[in-house]
Formats: sequence, structure tokens, C-alpha cells
Amino acid sequence: MKIAPSLLSADFSRISDEIAMLERAGADYMHLDIMDGRYVPNLTWGPKIVGDIRKCTKKVFDAHLMIVEPEKYVDDFRKAGADIITFHLEATVHAQRLLSHIRSIGARAGISLNPSTPVALLEDVIEDCDLILIMSVNPGFGGQKYIPNALKKVRQTRALIDAHNPACELEIDGGIGRANIAEVCAAGADVVVMGSAIFSAADPVAELQALRALVETQPVGARA
Repeated sequence: MKIAPSLLSADFSRISDEIAMLERAGADYMHLDIMDGRYVPNLTWGPKIVGDIRKCTKKVFDAHLMIVEPEKYVDDFRKAGADIITFHLEATVHAQRLLSHIRSIGARAGISLNPSTPVALLEDVIEDCDLILIMSVNPGFGGQKYIPNALKKVRQTRALIDAHNPACELEIDGGIGRANIAEVCAAGADVVVMGSAIFSAADPVAELQALRALVETQPVGARA
């Protein structure tokens, strides 16, 4: 299991220190929530900011594009240092073409599904994906409450990946913390995105390590 802290919840006035703290805690990926104020009602940062914080770490940059027409911007985010580029299936017409293009520019290609989007829509593109991101909240803001139906979608996606593209990673994002991290990993998630659960803790390093321990202490074969 990999943990991908969301930098959306970090203190950007001291972002270099925040990233160094996450590295000490053993974070696997740095998750970047890219929002355009159109696809979602919030606005975050563009390629310039990604390029600047790229200088702070060699960790994998896991860029989640919550933007309309992502095909117009993937090259810029790749040049800025994104290692994984995930776009929303709902935000583009030619998903397979975009997956292929992201791979052609040297990044891993991912697709994200909103809570109301059925997993079945992935069937014709699953073999072109390096990562599937299941949203367990409606995208756009940090700190939202977990939607329990996401657990069923994780199981469905796990079965699809195992049958057609076992190398593909399965990621979940939204409302994950101590209360549910073990069950989402048991359902099949490989990567867990967490923001407020880590950054709002009194000791973020200890919290990240405790969250990992909740999964790693599960018995072998615990996936359900």
C-alpha cells in the first residue's frame, strides 16, 4: 500500500518544509490537486507552481487534473515535473487518445471517476491505464466526508484491473483516515490519497506512520 499525501492541505508558506516532513514520514507519492474553477468550483495551481515545488523533492508527483479539456494542458504539467497525470473520464471526449498521449510524453496515465460515474465505463480503456483513481468524495474541496458507496466501486475496479491489466494501480481519494483506511485497502486500493487526515494531525509524521501501520498489520490475504 502506498500513501500519497495531498499537498492541497499543506501550508504553502512553508511548502519546502512540509514536503521534507512528508519525506521523513515515508510518503510514497506527492499528490497534486489541479483545479481550474470550471470542472470543479475551486481553483488551485498551474504548471508554474508544480515546476517550482518539483525542485523540493524527487518523490513521484501524482498530478490529478480536475479541469475541463485536460488534453490542452497535459504537456505543460509533464514539462513541470508530473510523473503520473490523471484526468477525469467525464472531462474529455477522447479518453483513449489522451491516455496514449500521456504515455507518449513519458508520464504514467491515469483516469479518475466521480462518485456518480459507473466503473463499467472503464472497460474499453482499462488496458491503456497505468492508474485508476476512484473519488470517494465529489471533487473540488479537501476535508469532505467519505461516501461509503466508493467501497463497492473499489471492489469492482479491482476485479476489472485483475482481469485485464494487473500492472495498473488503483487509487482512492476523499475522506480517508483511521476509520476506513484498512477497509479500502482490503477492498483492493493500492494507493491512498489523504490530505486533512495527515496535515490536521498534531503530529503529521506520527499520523502518517500510524495510518500505514493500520494497513500493514492486517493479516496476509485480508483483501475482500
